Amino acid sequence: MKIGILSDTHDYLDPLIPALFAGVDHILHCGDIGASWLITELETIAPVTAVRGNCDDLMHLNEMETIVLNGLKIMVMHIFDVYYPLETAKLRIAQEQASVVVFGHTHRRYCERRDQVLFFNPGYAGKPRNKCDRSVGILNCGNQGITAAFEALPMAFPLA
Repeated sequence: MKIGILSDTHDYLDPLIPALFAGVDHILHCGDIGASWLITELETIAPVTAVRGNCDDLMHLNEMETIVLNGLKIMVMHIFDVYYPLETAKLRIAQEQASVVVFGHTHRRYCERRDQVLFFNPGYAGKPRNKCDRSVGILNCGNQGITAAFEALPMAFPLA
């Protein structure tokens, strides 16, 4: 199973994302979506699970979702501090017995396994800004385990 992951789009869907997510079985959006049209557009690629970010006040989404894909329990949230996690978040991860926690908010890529859980932040996928790294993530889940990769997005708009 191939899962596309993105976060912090802030009402912008990069035109490269449909090609990068071609063939994914599911898409996870880790919040700060911007507007519901973006989710509708992503749903033309694959089913989407999304959570509300701190900039998604008007969206009727949960702050956290747990989904099982290919037998893998994945928690999706927007804000998570891997270095100083809130006790409530640590307890929820343990209760859910999550194998993967995906999150956004920091606009920085992150991938590390801690205590048998893979923590993954795909980075920032919003509009290009000066010297701001942009990326999305891909998880491949199979019999051999989970592999995670980042796909870079251009740092500037292409010239017309």
